[in-house]
Amino acid sequence: MRATEIPKLRQLSKPEKILLVEDLWENIAADDSDIPVPQSHKNELNRRLERHIKSPGNLLSLRQLQERIEKRK
Repeated sequence: MRATEIPKLRQLSKPEKILLVEDLWENIAADDSDIPVPQSHKNELNRRLERHIKSPGNLLSLRQLQERIEKRK
């Protein structure tokens, strides 16, 4: 289902939409069925893990990452 399929959605205020998203998220979190992970995601995680194993000291702190992001703006 897409947002365009819910006619009243566009009429909701931002706070109402946020409440709706929170309700949806709680509903998703309460469902213990597994969500399949795409193979492309698994491949990317494996690639990143291998890269980390080869160079474990090549990490950024959260602050360093935030600074890099700010410089790109």
